[in-house]
This record gives sequence, structure tokens and C-alpha cells, in this order.
Amino acid sequence: MGKLYICATPIGNLEDTSIRLLKTLRQVDMIACEDTRHTLKLLNRYKIKKQLISYHEHSKPEKEDYIIELLREGKDIALVSDAGMPAISDPGERLVKKAITAGINLEVIPGPSALISALAVSGMDTTAFVFEGFLPPRSSRRRERLEMLKEETRTIILYEAPHRLLACLKDIQSILGEERKLAVARELTKVYEEVKRGSAAELYEYYSLNPPRGEISIIIQGKAVVVEARSLAEIAREVEELLEQGVDKKEAFKKKAREYGIKKSMLYNYFVRSK
Repeated sequence: MGKLYICATPIGNLEDTSIRLLKTLRQVDMIACEDTRHTLKLLNRYKIKKQLISYHEHSKPEKEDYIIELLREGKDIALVSDAGMPAISDPGERLVKKAITAGINLEVIPGPSALISALAVSGMDTTAFVFEGFLPPRSSRRRERLEMLKEETRTIILYEAPHRLLACLKDIQSILGEERKLAVARELTKVYEEVKRGSAAELYEYYSLNPPRGEISIIIQGKAVVVEARSLAEIAREVEELLEQGVDKKEAFKKKAREYGIKKSMLYNYFVRSK
């Protein structure tokens, strides 16, 4: 049987294309892509000519069955999305699951990811985070999801469409609080890349005056955990015990911060001050 290559593509700047991705796109028999016009821009940039199969969120199950049959016949196929890693908030997830069920060999070609890039540049805590993808477009459903995230202490990452950003920020203000810190990353790696940081209220005001365009990631600070000094002292002692057992210092702080649902930096600062 053939192999399905899950290929991450640039999220904006075509120069982020990896050598391994180019090698893979050149060697496969065909490429399954969201938008053939979009994928052609990448292929033309690197002078690659391949047969393209349109596969997107509106594709029927029959299209997935057709691709699986081609793989069974021995065809090697690259699965790409318009930007970033296929199967992450992407219809490619369905195809990957079917390929696994069919016993098809899979290989991942790693590369750019909007959610990781946005998190890295946000300035938010990166010790632990949750990715929620796109929230529901309807306000009532979106608010329900935000209510579920209200007590989340880890950093939260969302994707959002530009025309729904203000409505989303308004619901974040209402449910998570006006002062909750956010970062909105827009058009990452592109000419008009922009990262705005501030409270939910501040960012709502900014984008009310500056309507956004392009792909958007929202990074939300997790809910602050209030820990009494006595509790911190007890946790710090547990960290010390781990260190005495030979556990790596960084791993000891990470383990206890995760165990008690607090930020690693807060525990570390207390530990240093108490010495």
C-alpha cells in the first residue's frame, strides 16, 4: 500500500518551507489539499508539478473513500491544509482517522503551527496550555464554551475568524472578566503581522477602531490561583524533597506546579525568596 504524508505547510511566509517538505512533495504521486489555488502558489514557488486532489471541510465521505482507495492501490499521497498542520482544527482529521482504520502507513512532516507560534510570541505562561480551536460561531454556544473555560488555570489558545473577533472578545469580557489578559496574534509571518496584548476590554476597544483582517489566534491568560503563603511553603518543601531525590530542578518545579494547579514561576520565586 501507499503512504499518507501529513505535511505542515507555511502559515504565511513561503520561506518557512522545510527541505523535507519540498522533498516529500516532489516524491509523492499526488497531493490532497484544501484549496488547489492556494497550494499551487506554494508548488509554483518551488517549481513542483503534481496532480492535486481537492479535499476540504465540505468534501463528502466518498472523496475520503476515493483517497483511501488510491492509497490501497499503492499511491503515495501528501495531505496539506492551506496553512499549518493538517488535522489540527482541520478536516484532515477525518481522513487521518480513516487511513488508520484502513491500515495505511502514515508519516508526519512537521513544520509551522499558528497556535504554537502565537503562544511563543504572546508573553503568556507556556508551562501548560489548552488549545480550543474555533469556538462556536453562535453567541449562545460560544458563551457556553467560555463558561467551561472560566476556571481554567492553564493558558488558553483559540482560533477566530476576523469578522467574529469583536463578538468573541465581548463574550470573553462578559464571562472571563474585563481585566483578563489576552494577546491577539494576527497574520503571523506575513507582511502585516501584528500581536496586540492587553486586557479583554482594551483589545475590544482597539479592534472596534481597527477592524482586523487575516488569520487570528487568541491567547488568554489562565485564571490566577491564589495560594496562601503556608501552602506555598508546604509545596516548596515537596520541591526540596524531589531535589534531594535527584530530580532535575526544572522538572521538580514543573511537576509540583502542575500537581497543585499553580504557575511554575510563582512557585520558583517563592522558593528562591525563602532561601
